[in-house]
Amino acid sequence: MAYAAVISLKQIIERLLKSSCIPVVLNPSPRIVELLYEEVCSLQEVLKELDSSSHSDRINRNRVNALDGQIRDALYEFEDVMESRVSNQFLSQSPDLHPLSFSLDLQEVQQDIDSFIEKVKKMKKAYVEELHNPLPPEEDDRAASSEIDLGGNKSYMVGFYDLYQTVIYDVLYDDEIRTISLYGAAGVGKTTIAKEICEDPSIFECRAFVTIGPKYQLKEILKCILAQVDPDCDKLLVEEDEEVLSKYVYRSLNCWVLYLIVLDDVWDLQVWHELKRSFPDEEEESEGRFLVTTTSREVAESCFAGRAFEVPFLDKAESWNLLRQKMFPSPQLEEAGRKIAENCEGLPLLIVTVAKLLSKANKTLEYWTKVAEKKDSIFSEANEQISEVLFPSYEYLPQHLKACFLYMGVVPQNYEIPLSKLIKWWSAEGFLERVQGRTSESIALEFLRELLSKNVVMVIPNESSDGGIKNYDLHSSFWYLSNREAGKNKFSYNLNTRVDGLAEGIKGQRRLCIHNNILFGIKDVYNSIASTSTVCSLLCIGPHHPYPVPICLEYLRLLRVLDALTIRFYEFPMEVLNLVHLKYLAITFNGHLPTFISKLWNLECLIIRRNLSTVKSHGNSSYLPMEIWDLRKLEHLQIMGSNLPKPREGSFLPNLLALLDVSAQSCTKDVLGRIPNLQKLGIRIELALENVNQEPFFCFDHISHLHELNTLKCVVVNPKITLSEAVAPTFPLSMFPSSLVKLTLSGLGYPWEEMSKISSLPNLRVLKLKCYAFRGPKWEVIGRFEFEALRILLIEDTDLVQWTVADDYHFRHLSCLSIKHCYKLEEIPVNFGYRFRKIELVDCNPLLVTRVKKFRENWFELYEIYYRCFPLDLHVDSPYDDGNFKS
Repeated sequence: MAYAAVISLKQIIERLLKSSCIPVVLNPSPRIVELLYEEVCSLQEVLKELDSSSHSDRINRNRVNALDGQIRDALYEFEDVMESRVSNQFLSQSPDLHPLSFSLDLQEVQQDIDSFIEKVKKMKKAYVEELHNPLPPEEDDRAASSEIDLGGNKSYMVGFYDLYQTVIYDVLYDDEIRTISLYGAAGVGKTTIAKEICEDPSIFECRAFVTIGPKYQLKEILKCILAQVDPDCDKLLVEEDEEVLSKYVYRSLNCWVLYLIVLDDVWDLQVWHELKRSFPDEEEESEGRFLVTTTSREVAESCFAGRAFEVPFLDKAESWNLLRQKMFPSPQLEEAGRKIAENCEGLPLLIVTVAKLLSKANKTLEYWTKVAEKKDSIFSEANEQISEVLFPSYEYLPQHLKACFLYMGVVPQNYEIPLSKLIKWWSAEGFLERVQGRTSESIALEFLRELLSKNVVMVIPNESSDGGIKNYDLHSSFWYLSNREAGKNKFSYNLNTRVDGLAEGIKGQRRLCIHNNILFGIKDVYNSIASTSTVCSLLCIGPHHPYPVPICLEYLRLLRVLDALTIRFYEFPMEVLNLVHLKYLAITFNGHLPTFISKLWNLECLIIRRNLSTVKSHGNSSYLPMEIWDLRKLEHLQIMGSNLPKPREGSFLPNLLALLDVSAQSCTKDVLGRIPNLQKLGIRIELALENVNQEPFFCFDHISHLHELNTLKCVVVNPKITLSEAVAPTFPLSMFPSSLVKLTLSGLGYPWEEMSKISSLPNLRVLKLKCYAFRGPKWEVIGRFEFEALRILLIEDTDLVQWTVADDYHFRHLSCLSIKHCYKLEEIPVNFGYRFRKIELVDCNPLLVTRVKKFRENWFELYEIYYRCFPLDLHVDSPYDDGNFKS
C-alpha cells in the first residue's frame, strides 16, 4: 500500500506548491518543498517498477511486501507531520482573519523534511535492489491450487455441463478455432473444467496440462509439456537451455496429427507470446488446440484465433445441487441447506469448502439453521481457508488498483456501492491522479473497467430504464479478503460491534468505517475512536440513526473524508470547521451552513441533506451562506432544495462540475454564468401551494448557455395534477444546450408538441420522462430525423393514449424502451422496432401488454432472420398479466 500513500503525499505537496491562496514561507531554504516533491515523484516511479519488472518470476513478494510496509509507514508518518503542522497553524490564526489570508510557515518542519528525504533515498535503494537483484525465492512464495472437486463425473458437472460440452465440441470439430479461453473469478471452477476436458477420453491422444501462475519460468513450462507429450524425453528434462527445450517441444508436437495443450492460470499475455514459437504453425501437418484459463478477461479475449467463454457464478439451484452432492443431507435439512448454499453466492470453491466444514459438524436442523443465519463461524472459517486461493487476485493487481479494491470493502457485506459515490470517495482519497484534459470520473471508470476485467469486482445487474451500470459490489469472499488485507496494511478498519471498537486492530488505521452508528454512543468505543489520531477518513455507512449521537470530530483533526449522511444532526456540527484538510463532506442537518464554511479551503465535494423536507412557496429558502462562493476547489455540490446565495462581485467556481438538487430560483443567468464548466445540473422546483407560480420555470432560459452541460435533471417535487391532467406552464419550453447526453424531466406538464425542443438534440442518448413531464393524449413524431442519437427512453406516469412515429428515420439508435404506469397507452410504434434490444413494461394498459407480447412472439421471423437483429429482451411486470413475463 506504499503506492497509495505516495500518491496521497504527492498530492498534498502539489496543493502547497500550486495553491494560489495559501502562500508558503520557507526561509532560509525556499527550494526544500520542490526537492521533497522531486523525491516523492521519484519514489512513485520506483514503486511502479513492480508492475513491469523483467525479473517478476524471481521477485520474492514476501520481502517486497515487507519493504513496501516500511515505506508505507514512513510516508504516513511524514504525511501526518505535514498535515498536523498545516492544521495547527491554520487554527491558531485570529478568528477574524479571512481563511484565504492564511500563510503557511514550514520552517519548523524543515528538519523533518530533510530527514524524510534522506530516508526516502535509502528506501528507494533497498526497493530497487530487491526488484533487480532478488534473493532465491522462498518455499511459501507461490500461489495455492484452486482446483475444485465439482462432485460428479465427466458426464455431469454441476452448473457447467453445457459449457463443458460446448468447449469439447469446439476443440474437436471447429477447425477455425485454435485457442479457447475460460475466464472468471478465482475459485469459480475454470481449472476444474479445463482438467476434466483434458482428461476426456474423446479428446486427442496427445495432451498436456501445465499450470502457469503469476510467477513462471519458461524452461519449467517447456519441460512440463515435453514430459507429457514425449514419454522418452527423460534425458532432456535436465536441459536448462530454453532454445533447446523449445525446439524439442516443437519436434515432439509435430509428430502428432492432433494435440491439445492446456495452459492453466495464465496471468498475462507474455507467456503466450514466449510459448508460441515452441508450437507448430497452422500450416504444419499437425493441428494443435489450446485451452487457456485465466482470471483476466483481457488475456482471454486477446489470444489469437480464439474464442473466450466466461465461467459464471452458479445460480441458487446449482449451488444447492453442488452442496447436497457433497453432503447428502436429510430432507428436513433442505430448507436450511438451500439458504446456506445461497449464502455462498455462487462461488463453487466456497460451497465445497463450506460443505467440508459442515461434514465435520452436527447435522441437526438447529445447527444448520444457525449456519444459514450466519450466526456460526463456518463462513468465516471457509473464507479464511480459501483466501490463499483468492489472495493472488489482489496481490498481483497493478499498484494503482490495490487501494481502489481495498476501498470497496469499507462498506458492509453485500452492500451495493453507487458508482457516483465510489468515484467521489476515490477522488477525495487521492487515488485518482489528475491527468490534463481528463475528469476524475473518466479515470475512475477506467480503473473500474480494469478491476472488472480482472474479475475481483462484480457489477450489480441493472434492471432500471437507465441501462447503464450504476452499482458495484464484492463477492462475500472477496469482501472478506479485502477487509483482511485492509486491516493488515492499516488501510481501513470496519466497526460493527463494541468488540470491534475495542480491538487492537483499530490502532494506527487510516480509515474507520462505522457500520453501526450507535457505537458512537458507547463511551469506551467513543474513546477508542477518538484516540485513533491517524484517521484521515470517517465513513458512517450503517443504517440511518433517528437520534443524534456524539461524533468525536474534535479529536480527528486530519480527516479528509467525512461521510455522515446516516447520522442525524439538528444543527451543523461546528467541530467540522476545524477539519481544514476535508475534501469530502456529506452530512444531514436542518440548520444553516455557517459562514466559516470557507475555512474548508480544500473542499471538493459537499453534500447536504435535510432531516425534514417541507414545501416552501414563499421567500428565500437558502440555508447556504455567501461564503459558499469562496470554496474555489469545489467540484461537486449537492444541496437539497436550497437557493444558491446571490454571488458577490468576482465570485467564481471554475472547478464545479456537478450542481445537484438546487432550487430553480438559483438558476439565474448571473449564477450559472459563474459556473462555466458545469457538466451535471439537478434542479428541484417547488410550486406554491395556493396557485401555480410560473417563475420557477424561467430557469430553462439560462441553461442553454451551459455549453459543457451533459446531464440535466429537472423535477417538480409537487406537481399540480388534477384528475384529468397536469396543469401546464403557460409559456413554451426553452431550448436546451446541444451538449446534453442525458435528460430527466418530471412533473413539468408540457404538451407533447414541445418535444420538438428536445428531439433535435444531436447528442442526447438517455431521455427519462416521469410524472406528467409531458401531457396530452397524443404524441406524434413527424419531423425529420428526430432523436437521432437516443439509445434509452423512459416514459412513466402519463396520460398518453396514442404514440405514433411517421417513419423509421426517427429513433435510429433506440435500443431500450421502458414504459411504466401508463394506463391509457394502447400501443407502441413498431415501424422502427427492429432496433430494440430491450422493452420493459411495468403496470401498463393490458391491451399494450398483449400487443407487445405479440410483437415479441413475431420478433424472430420479422427481425432476427431478415435484419440479423439480436434477440429482444422483454420484461413485463403487470397486475393484468397472468404472471411476470420475461423472455
